[in-house]
Amino acid sequence: MRQDQLLTADEQMISTAMKIRFFPITVAAAKGTRVTDEQGHVFLDLSAGWAVANIGYGHPRIARKLQVQYEQLSFTSQLTVPEKNMLALAKKLLEITPGAFDKKVWFGHSGSDANDCIAKLIPLARKKSRMISFMGSYHGQTMGALSLSGHPAQAKFIGSGNVTKIPYPNPYRPPFGETQALTSQLLSYVENEVFTTVCPPDDTAAIILEGIQSDGGVIVPPDDFLPALEKLCRRYDIALIFDEVKVGMGRTGRWFSFDHFGVVPDAVVLGKSLGGGLPASAVVARQELLDVGIGTHLYTASGNPLSACAALENIAIIEQERLIENARENGKYFREMLDQLKEKHEWIGDVRGRGLAVGDELVEDREHKTPAAEKTAAICYRCYELGLLLFYVGTRSNVLEITPPLTISKEEIDLAVSILDQAFTDLRENRIDMEKVRQYAGW
Repeated sequence: MRQDQLLTADEQMISTAMKIRFFPITVAAAKGTRVTDEQGHVFLDLSAGWAVANIGYGHPRIARKLQVQYEQLSFTSQLTVPEKNMLALAKKLLEITPGAFDKKVWFGHSGSDANDCIAKLIPLARKKSRMISFMGSYHGQTMGALSLSGHPAQAKFIGSGNVTKIPYPNPYRPPFGETQALTSQLLSYVENEVFTTVCPPDDTAAIILEGIQSDGGVIVPPDDFLPALEKLCRRYDIALIFDEVKVGMGRTGRWFSFDHFGVVPDAVVLGKSLGGGLPASAVVARQELLDVGIGTHLYTASGNPLSACAALENIAIIEQERLIENARENGKYFREMLDQLKEKHEWIGDVRGRGLAVGDELVEDREHKTPAAEKTAAICYRCYELGLLLFYVGTRSNVLEITPPLTISKEEIDLAVSILDQAFTDLRENRIDMEKVRQYAGW
C-alpha cells in the first residue's frame, strides 16, 4: 500500500482522539537513529518516538532476547503466576534508584497507568487526601494521571478535585516576573499561600513533578530548586515523587534527572523508554507507599515476560554501551551547536536542556518573548521535507523538542543542526508552504 493510501486509511479509520500529527509520514522501518517511510525516504530522527527509543530502533540484542523469550514463555499474568524476568527487572530497578530504605516496585504498561498508581495509592497509603503538582506538567491521559497534570492537552477534562497545581519555576518565563531568587519565591508562595489556604500540609500526601518539564516545554528549573523542594517536603512530611517517564533512563546524562543534585525521592515513575520499544512502566517507591492492600491497582499484562525481558536487556545496553555518558557529552555538544544557531536566527529565543533532553523555544521577538507557534510548526514541517524528524511541545506550542536516541553521534548532530539552519532560512525567505503546515498543526 502506498503512503498516500495509508494516510487516507488512517484518516478514515483511526480516531482523532489518539492523533498528534506534524507531517504526512507513515513509517515502514527504522534502525538506529534512522527512520524509513513507505516511499523509501530515510530520515534522521530527533524524536526517538516521543523519547521511547533511547537505545535506538531495532537493536539486535533486544530482537534476539524477545525471540528466545517468546518461544520459551510468551505470557503469564504476573498478577497470579510470577516468573523470573519480572523479578530480575524489579531487582535492577531497586538497585539503580536511590534510597537507603525498604523499596518495592509496581509494574504497568505506560506512563499514564504508572501515574494513575501514584494518584490512587499515595493518598491511600499516607492517609492524606491532597496532592500538589505543577502547571505545565504532563503525567498522562488516564483519569488519575490527567488529574495530576497541568497541561492544555488535559484541560478539556475535569479530573479529581484533590490536586492543587502550582507554577513551575521557568527561568525563561518566570511565573513571578523575575528570575532572581526564583526558587525562594516559589517555595515562599507554597508555604505562605498554598499551605495556608487551599492545601494544608498536614493533609497533603505528596508533591509530584518532572525534574525537567517535558511536554510543558522542556523547562529546566534552577539548579537549587530540586534540593530546596526536597527540604520543604521533609520539613512538612510530604512525599516527594518524580515523574521520570520521559527524561529518565539516562536521557539527562544520569539515570534520572534528580541524580544531578543528590535528591532522594520517595517514589520514581518510569515508562516510555523502559521497555526498549515494548510497552512497560514502573513505579519504584518506599514499600509503605505501594503495599496498600491486595489488588488495589493492577493490570493483567503488567510485568509480562516479553516486556520485562526487553526492559532488562535495555538497561544492560544502556550500561554496556555507555549511553548515559554519550547523552551527557553529546547533549552538551548539541546545545553548543544550537546556541550558535541562535546567534544566526532571531526567532530562537532560548536553548535549554540537560543531556539529550533539549528544548529550542521560538518567539516572534526576543524582547517580548511572544510565542511563535505557527513558525514552530513550520520548522517541524520543513525539517521533515529536508529529512529530519522532530516534534514540538510546550503550553504555547512553540518549543522544538529534541530527544534523539542516546546513540546519536556528533556527525549526526552536525547534520541535524545544518537541516535546522536550512529550515529557519527557508522560513525567513518564505519558501515553506504554510497551507501544508496548517494541515498538520500538531498540538
